[in-house]
Amino acid sequence: MIRLRPALVISFIMITGFLIYNLWAISTDQAEISYSTFLTELQQGNITEVVIKGNQLTLKDKSKDTFVTFSPDVSALMPKLLERDVTIITKPSSEYDKLLREILIVVLLLGGWWVMSRKRVRKSIGFDSQFGKRVHTRSTVTFNDVAGTSEAQEELKEITGFLKHPERFARLGGRIPKGVLLQGPPGTGKTLLARAIASEASVPFYPFGGSDFVEMYAGLGASRVRELFDEAKKNAPCIIFIDEIDAIGGKRSGTLKSGSNDEREQTLNALLVEMDGFSTVETIIVIAATNRADILDSALLRPGRFDRQITLTLPDVKERLKILEVHAKSVAMASGVDLISISRSLPGFSGAEIANLVNEAALLAARRRKSKVDLQDFEDAKDKIIMGLERRSAVVSEKARRQAAYHEAGHAVVTMLLANTDPLHKITIMPRGRSLGLTQQVPLDDLHVFSKEYLVNRIKVMMGGRAAEELVFSEQTTGASGDIRTATDIAIRLVCEFGMSRKVGPVAFDLDQAIDGSVDPIHYQGISEQTRREIDLEIRILLTECYDETLTLLGKHTDLIHMLAESLLVNETLDSEEAEIVYRCYQKRRAIDSEKQKDSDQKRN
Repeated sequence: MIRLRPALVISFIMITGFLIYNLWAISTDQAEISYSTFLTELQQGNITEVVIKGNQLTLKDKSKDTFVTFSPDVSALMPKLLERDVTIITKPSSEYDKLLREILIVVLLLGGWWVMSRKRVRKSIGFDSQFGKRVHTRSTVTFNDVAGTSEAQEELKEITGFLKHPERFARLGGRIPKGVLLQGPPGTGKTLLARAIASEASVPFYPFGGSDFVEMYAGLGASRVRELFDEAKKNAPCIIFIDEIDAIGGKRSGTLKSGSNDEREQTLNALLVEMDGFSTVETIIVIAATNRADILDSALLRPGRFDRQITLTLPDVKERLKILEVHAKSVAMASGVDLISISRSLPGFSGAEIANLVNEAALLAARRRKSKVDLQDFEDAKDKIIMGLERRSAVVSEKARRQAAYHEAGHAVVTMLLANTDPLHKITIMPRGRSLGLTQQVPLDDLHVFSKEYLVNRIKVMMGGRAAEELVFSEQTTGASGDIRTATDIAIRLVCEFGMSRKVGPVAFDLDQAIDGSVDPIHYQGISEQTRREIDLEIRILLTECYDETLTLLGKHTDLIHMLAESLLVNETLDSEEAEIVYRCYQKRRAIDSEKQKDSDQKRN
């Protein structure tokens, strides 16, 4: 049986009545003529009947046609009508019809406004009856589809066991955990794991985002939290999933506020109360995900609310291989594709970025009319993600192209000559994104701890481009601005965060960090003026010494810089094997020159 809402019925009746009235008014309207035309027709004896209603005259001529006009002075018109033997009919003056039409328009507008306002008010105070009923139980994602999170999966499989067989744990006195917090960088699989839990447990699944609870209306978030938990208790056992919980679970300031902050805190308080209100027989598990666990309120993280806190990190080389294998199943792969080498070349990639890499490689292969995705497609897709879109149509002068070649050659030579650095992977002077070239390094293993030598050598590699420009062209360009910024960030963290400076000592200082993660080299928090000057001086000395040493190192191997740069100008891109060939040729040439020098010295002696 269909239920009709009273507001919709009233609106329908008003609109229908208004349309019927207007159709009737249009059908009964007569043609209107001017008053002067009426007088002329009256003078000629063509008017037979006049109906007077106020100052409105409804006329009928000898042809029985009806017209309407308006008289400025009806009393002065009466002698003329009597003189022409015109039938006169009078009706009381009334604005009823016009007033009725205006009233209908006003009522219609007010009715529409009332219907919309009532709906918004009901929603603003929490009467959104469908909010707590977003049940999703059709997830097809399983734990087999989420690779690279083996430790987290073990913890979460225990959760599915709680949901399926709670009596097994209750028999031993175990208490079902109330909450599980998934924390980690973006793209590490937090939401995907939550979907897998819902699919594996086969229980009602309530997915929400933290922003779903907070809007501009006061009390809406708290009301929605209560409504959600009331609905979940009716369908226990079940899972409530709140993605990006930091939108409502941030640390409370303890001061009285108004506006959105106050509404967020009310929502958080309601969530805390509801999680404490679970009884021992209710099998409701709240799973939350966040990228910023450090800003969450301590009351939210205590045991009894979020009993389990699972940290998901960026995958290592073995986990990246498993993720590649999962996503490669849906792609037609060529036989020569080595997923192990691809996984080694993706340090720092999250699971979502690896999935995007596979998709980009498939799109590139389709664009090139290939039947299968090969290794070259993966390499090009990786370059596109890391370096940006290739700009083949960019017009670059020969001078700028040569400067870019020597700049990248400087980075590559420092990488080859220093021992404790990441191996060279690729050099290119093909414009990509906003840069005219790039030197890419790929570590052999995932590094979790960095030595001081590694960090200092990393700074020297960054300085290699500027040093090569100064050696070859005797000038400095803006092309090294990004390198210098990166080197400065490393130096600041080396001195202020890692405590590796001899002068400043093993002391850690709080740093002001920008949104992109870079460090401001000027502002430090809670540090005296003298210590701040010492930090600035130590950072400057470290960067200057690294640059001078890089300049000296490249000055001893200028021939290698020229050889690499010329190869880049011809080929535009060199991989690690091609760069190694150039380096070996340089070593052989240098050995030959050394032998010739020895023979020359012996002949002189």
